Amino acid sequence: MNKRTKQWLLRAAVGAVVGLVLGFIIGWWLWPVQYTNTAPVVLRQDYRDDYIVMIATAYEVEEDLEQARERLKLLDPREPATLVVELAERLIEAGGDADDIARLARLAWALGATTSTLIPYLEGPP
Repeated sequence: MNKRTKQWLLRAAVGAVVGLVLGFIIGWWLWPVQYTNTAPVVLRQDYRDDYIVMIATAYEVEEDLEQARERLKLLDPREPATLVVELAERLIEAGGDADDIARLARLAWALGATTSTLIPYLEGPP
């Protein structure tokens, strides 16, 4: 390898490193991506869980089953009620908040998708 080729490779390597560093600085610190009005389906799982609990809470207040169903369809258009049941069962296993579990159980019941593990949470004040 001659001297000219070595210099060219060195410059190319330095240019690539400088470009990557500038790209990270610009992309992460100066102008980072800011998501707004993101569809619920692309949320991280913990945020999806929060979204489902919020739907159950809204259903408890508004008593609008169709609105709750439409909101859940944003996460899973085929089986929206399954999401509620799965989250409630996960919260039961993890020792989650009993009020949230009860809200989810009532919503699952209204959607016609309750299970035997959720029935004890249906008893008590709505």
